[in-house]
Amino acid sequence: MQQYKWVNATNYQKPLIVIRPRSGWAAIDLRELWEYRDLLFILIGRDVKLRYKQTALGVAWVVLQPLLAALIFTVVFGRYAKMPSDGLPYLLFVFTGLVVWNFFSGAIQRASNSLITNNQLVTKIYFPRLLIPLAHTLSVLVDAAVMLLVLAGLMVFYRYTPPLQLLALPLVFVLACLCATGVSLWLSALSVEYRDFVYVVPFLIQVWMFATPVVYAASIFPEHLIHYFAFNPAMGFVEGARWAVLGKGLVQGPVIVISTVISLMLFFSGAIFFRRAERRFADII
Repeated sequence: MQQYKWVNATNYQKPLIVIRPRSGWAAIDLRELWEYRDLLFILIGRDVKLRYKQTALGVAWVVLQPLLAALIFTVVFGRYAKMPSDGLPYLLFVFTGLVVWNFFSGAIQRASNSLITNNQLVTKIYFPRLLIPLAHTLSVLVDAAVMLLVLAGLMVFYRYTPPLQLLALPLVFVLACLCATGVSLWLSALSVEYRDFVYVVPFLIQVWMFATPVVYAASIFPEHLIHYFAFNPAMGFVEGARWAVLGKGLVQGPVIVISTVISLMLFFSGAIFFRRAERRFADII
């Protein structure tokens, strides 16, 4: 928050800008974020460039990692464990889930540690600190776009025509982005004061993945308990991605409503907690 005062200089007056932290529980200042939108784009571009700088394969890692993971899951869970895939080719089934899951998990892993890795920016200049985890989250959309191209290739290989509801896929990513941003804001703010979260996040992501129907179909859940499983918001956008791309997935009204409400709660509570905690970042970090 900027306040303007006038101080006496030699024979004239000049403005002095005083930057003070807000008191109480601050809301999201959308106007301030919009004023710094150019910085947000710069941070997104820098994160994408640094991620693949001095790598032999570059962006090819975006394709190789999920594709190899999908092949391993196909052999282990599809062929030997006989996990259900709603009648779809298992490789196509699991890769579709991995597209949105990898975006979600990648955004959390990159953004949760973003304040620590950008400590020089946090301590030396003023800008909305919310931009740092937000930039790391949005930069993962580039990886998701590359994975969608690979998914399109797999659909051509299996001669699978996408249904009309493919138009709803952007909404699925919006829901995943809201949830990932909310979780990232909580974790990035907590990581500044408690460095234990640097080690907790990878374990959390691993457990969360197997609690989400990524390598198996949600149809294995008992029907009378399905609404309780929907309190895992990741279930909503993983199944929503399969429904949008492949035409099959557990997309019910209550499931989508529960996932959406929880994602919004995580987003707004994370933003408010982050704004509350950011006044101490420069001192602690």
